[in-house]
Amino acid sequence: MSKSNLSNVAQPDFAEVVHLITAARQHAYQAVNTTLIELYWQVGAYISNKIKAAEWGDGVVDALAKHLATTQPNLKGFTRRNLFRMRQFYEAYQDDKIVAPLVRQLPWTHNLTILSRSKVSEEREFYLRMSIQEGWSSRDLERQFNAALFERTVLQPPKVSAVLTQLHPEALNVFKDSYIVDFLSLPEQHSEADLHQGLLAKLKHFLLELGRDFCFVGSEYPVQVGKQDFALDLLFFHRGLNALVAIELKVDKFQPEHLGKLNFYLEALDRDHKKPHENPAIGVLLCASKDDEVVEYALSRSLSPAMIAEYQTQLPDKKLLQAKLHEFYLLNLAQEDGV
Repeated sequence: MSKSNLSNVAQPDFAEVVHLITAARQHAYQAVNTTLIELYWQVGAYISNKIKAAEWGDGVVDALAKHLATTQPNLKGFTRRNLFRMRQFYEAYQDDKIVAPLVRQLPWTHNLTILSRSKVSEEREFYLRMSIQEGWSSRDLERQFNAALFERTVLQPPKVSAVLTQLHPEALNVFKDSYIVDFLSLPEQHSEADLHQGLLAKLKHFLLELGRDFCFVGSEYPVQVGKQDFALDLLFFHRGLNALVAIELKVDKFQPEHLGKLNFYLEALDRDHKKPHENPAIGVLLCASKDDEVVEYALSRSLSPAMIAEYQTQLPDKKLLQAKLHEFYLLNLAQEDGV
């Protein structure tokens, strides 16, 4: 067999072996992580129960940390501070039979970040599930906390057309009402070209902001209708929704007429570009700002699976959003009590 033929045969086979090795390593890492988290859980439970039973005081935990450091010099991660974290970790989730299994799927660093930065149990569960779903690194997780993703998700659900909800019910869990693009470092006054080129230059960051299942298809994607040529700003494909996602960019406030052009592109994609096994294309109009009432009116009669979102060039005021979320919970609680 010639070298060229050998190469043609070997490449797919070698790739499969690499895949097997990578999968095995990932499985082994996950198994080790699960065992480690389970150990921290058990240690935390033991300390918690001893203190609750008044058999131990905080000083005993200090003594335990010193004992472990002396008798197990190669053992890492069992300092006084970490031992108290293990206790807090156990006490936070011990009564939650639904959420408790999730913590074993994430590294200790992720668990500590979620535990220390979450204000309420709903927030902890949100970031646990999102970290698992999106495969966030510890840096990605920190960024989502800084971007107040939980507060924005609760307070500002995505504005979508009824058709999008009917065709893709799960879309509400995929799309956001606002996208944070602080990584572009755009000036307050910027053009559509600045935004477009910035997103392409920082495509990896933008894909992380969009979500895990988004795949980039093209920029200024050519669409020909009749004898005219058009260019769609950005085209993606979402694996979970099995649909093309067209994103049109606007650097000004949303206007109802913007939706007409997006609907036109969706029709062209469905007629001429969609594969037979794919679902109807989805449209996202990404604008600098929007009036929610205008958006509601514009989407109420839309026959296309479309949504209106805004982009933010700076991280939101997290304290302000937390205050609004607190008011939101109080209002809901008052309404429930009044029923």
